[in-house]
Amino acid sequence: MQVVVGRIGRPHGVRGEVTIEARTDEPDRHFVPGNVLLVDGGQPLTIETVKWHSGRLIATFAGFADRTAAESLRNTILEAERADDERPEDPDEFYDYQLVGLEVVTTAGEAVGTVSEVLHLPAQDVLSVTNGDREILVPFVSAVVPQVDIDARRIVIDPPPGLLDADL
Repeated sequence: MQVVVGRIGRPHGVRGEVTIEARTDEPDRHFVPGNVLLVDGGQPLTIETVKWHSGRLIATFAGFADRTAAESLRNTILEAERADDERPEDPDEFYDYQLVGLEVVTTAGEAVGTVSEVLHLPAQDVLSVTNGDREILVPFVSAVVPQVDIDARRIVIDPPPGLLDADL
């Protein structure tokens, strides 16, 4: 499975360096010299150098040695290959694709819907749960989501009063 890990930004300097907007919680795992990332449906792009500069990730790629070549990479989405069954090291962390499609039920066993999207908002992550044409936004915090069972394809929520009210 291919997952998005970053987007190439503007060139940095004249030696082919570009800024990288990391779209992963594990940039030090994916942005390593020699690592091959995929672009445009599977074309390989090999990282030559990587460094952090003023809080930004700066990288060079094989075959893009000057500013003009680096400019041609601007806005390119970078993907990495990930095994379908791979999980983060922390048992309380999940990849978005693992959550999408999971059934959501209350602690009382009442069906709520299916996770259609994971929203990454400034305050916290939120699960967008759909049931027909209705969308319910569930804060993805342990007080509201006490159990996530990837293997059983099920999420148990303990909704605060009003969260599931259809009139809101």
